[in-house]
Amino acid sequence: MNVLGIETSCDETSASVLNSDFKILSNVILSQDEIHAPYGGVVPELASRQHLTSIGYVVQECLDRARLKLEKISAFAVTQGPGLIGSLLVGLSFAKGLAFYFAKPLIGIDHLEAHIESAFLENRKIPLPALALVVSGGHTSTFFMKKKLDYKLVGRTRDDAAGEALDKIAKFLDLGYPGGPIIDKLAEKGNPRKFMFALPRMTDGSLDFSFSGLKTAALKLVREHKISKDQPHFFDFLASFEMAVIRALLSNLAQAIELFKPESLVLCGGVARNKKLRHYFTELGQKQSLPFFIPSPEFCTDNAAMVASLGLVKLKSGKKISFSLNLNAYPRSGY
Repeated sequence: MNVLGIETSCDETSASVLNSDFKILSNVILSQDEIHAPYGGVVPELASRQHLTSIGYVVQECLDRARLKLEKISAFAVTQGPGLIGSLLVGLSFAKGLAFYFAKPLIGIDHLEAHIESAFLENRKIPLPALALVVSGGHTSTFFMKKKLDYKLVGRTRDDAAGEALDKIAKFLDLGYPGGPIIDKLAEKGNPRKFMFALPRMTDGSLDFSFSGLKTAALKLVREHKISKDQPHFFDFLASFEMAVIRALLSNLAQAIELFKPESLVLCGGVARNKKLRHYFTELGQKQSLPFFIPSPEFCTDNAAMVASLGLVKLKSGKKISFSLNLNAYPRSGY
């Protein structure tokens, strides 16, 4: 059994093939960073047009690296959402065409669930139940995973996502795009305790996140202290803001640990590439005496290997799965 996964939820065009043993035969990711860099963020119309141009080549390159023909693919897995609706429709339409022509199953995949699955790509035996912190440019959520294919949303951002907050500060300071990785690198030169940020708290006691207040406080400091690339406290400011975001993430996760008593912890999503977040997440796992799992950086970003893997899990689960060609894209999470 070979499963072909397709991922086009935002600005990465990706295709991957996994065999029945969850071995990655190929995983091709084509980034659009250079296209969107002049605008300081992803332009949805440009993203969908680039997917249209690239998807055929990416899928063919994926098959070539796997040394397979399309006739040898047993099922197709594709991201339905959440994401940019135009981008999602490109991948979904392409996958529908392949599934219809070859009369093979088509499996719709939720993007956030796929990110959680990315941790299982390199660790098939993660102890369950697990708490998974999904952190990216568009999403910041905590899921309680009691068993495979059982995802309970226990916390989500009410405004900006963590990665979005980092990107917006980078854009305001004209640091370039994508801003998160740039801040991650520059913040290594600064003192994270120079500027203090109050952690956002939910008055209703929920495990939800909020980063708009942190972003507003950061912009206020930028104006008050005239923070710029040439200002003495530039690196200290970046390090302090980055640390505030990390503290907010892990503070909520620590509360969730007390409430749900998981057997393991998972950190995933694009922001999980951040070196300091990985470091302090590791510290939290060790402090709580819990096994912790973080995907390799290549599997933190949007990729089709996690999509194919979740599709394979669904195929092997024995549960009734809809293979309908009527699958539709959805821009926002169904959770």
